[in-house]
Amino acid sequence: MLNPDAQLNHKIFDKSSDEEALRDGYGKGLVEAGKEKNVVVLTGDLEESTRVNWFKKVYPERFIECGVAEQNMAAMAAGLGISGKIPFINSYATFSPGRNWEQIRTTIAYNDSNVKIAGHHAGISTGPDGATHQAIEDIAIMRAMPNMKVIVPCDAEEARKATVAMVSLWGPIYIRLAREKTPLITTKETPFVFGKSYLLWQSRGQRIDVAIIGAGPLLYNALLAARELGKQKINSVVVNLHTIKPVDGRAVVEWAKKAGAVVTVEEHNVLGGVGSAVAEVLSQKYPVPIEFVGIKDIFGQSGKLHELWKRYHLDTKDIVNAAKKAVKRK
Repeated sequence: MLNPDAQLNHKIFDKSSDEEALRDGYGKGLVEAGKEKNVVVLTGDLEESTRVNWFKKVYPERFIECGVAEQNMAAMAAGLGISGKIPFINSYATFSPGRNWEQIRTTIAYNDSNVKIAGHHAGISTGPDGATHQAIEDIAIMRAMPNMKVIVPCDAEEARKATVAMVSLWGPIYIRLAREKTPLITTKETPFVFGKSYLLWQSRGQRIDVAIIGAGPLLYNALLAARELGKQKINSVVVNLHTIKPVDGRAVVEWAKKAGAVVTVEEHNVLGGVGSAVAEVLSQKYPVPIEFVGIKDIFGQSGKLHELWKRYHLDTKDIVNAAKKAVKRK
């Protein structure tokens, strides 16, 4: 059953479920965030596809077009961030933090500058653009950076809330955003607290066989998998670990103890992402069987969203199979 306290979108199992792109939620959140007069938005010649043009329309005097110069954009933002402003920099994740990682490291993170970094079109779901535009390493390179915080929203509504929340959080933050429309899992009432995961699903009954922990739009597939597992008499929980750094280690351990087996789900390389963060916590505090659903250390290719999820074993059935394997290893 759906967790009654989570206040999720109860149409998620309906074919008429609403869909919206995370970048749209981010664009709406930026306009809200702009009420804080120190918020400044920068982009690398991608104002429409990153939805920062919505901010530009309302606050044109606080919008900076940097052109195709991601390294320069990061350095500019670093200066703004240590001067009392709250800059948001925007580009495709393959370019920022992909191309300008060194500038982010040295000018932003090293100085603990108050810069917010939005990596758009992340994961393989960018689709037809292919491997050169599909960031599958960005969580890994950003969470390994000192002073950096990392957020991976599950849907457009959570992306909006996270964007607004980032204004009041000091220091460098990376937020990961997908391009394509995906189901709205949450509602305006669903809580978002930075650094705190929350329960999306819990099977009926007291016994829990497996904990599915993930982040990003693939949590929709995790919910479908949980429903299917229930039909097969395997009880599960689905946990939204939207903050990858700092990871909610206490909750990860709690669910591992209750379930005795864990599956992680992400649209990212299985090396260095959500699964690695969970495994690091459990290896130190409560080792249990764990299976990883994600990109298996290979590059993506061109294709439609659901074609790519199927090709790279990110579909509902793949999560079901991973859960069964983890349970069998208990």
